[in-house]
Amino acid sequence: MTESQLIEQLETTPETVEFEQVISIISENYNYQPTRFSNGEVINEAGTNEGSCKLFAFGLLNQLSEKEMLACFGKYYRDDVLKHPEGSDHANIRTFMVSGWDAIKFDQPALTKK
Repeated sequence: MTESQLIEQLETTPETVEFEQVISIISENYNYQPTRFSNGEVINEAGTNEGSCKLFAFGLLNQLSEKEMLACFGKYYRDDVLKHPEGSDHANIRTFMVSGWDAIKFDQPALTKK
């Protein structure tokens, strides 16, 4: 799958997107630099929550909608979060659902095109 095919899938059938496939596309197309980022009250130090770091950086670079961004988390979003709204796991997903893109701040770029 190519990056443009993934973007199309996010636009047309977001419920079929899986976290692992997004991470694979990122690894194939971008260089990753661990960096600190905040998601509202959730502070992620460089080297922690790297999956979220990569996905949010990818979403910003590709101007994904909030719905498309959440779909990138695949089963973590659909099964772990949506099916358990009172849960406390996956703080980055839960916070993004409330605060959206306005809450995402990176200290430096996490991804650069290869």
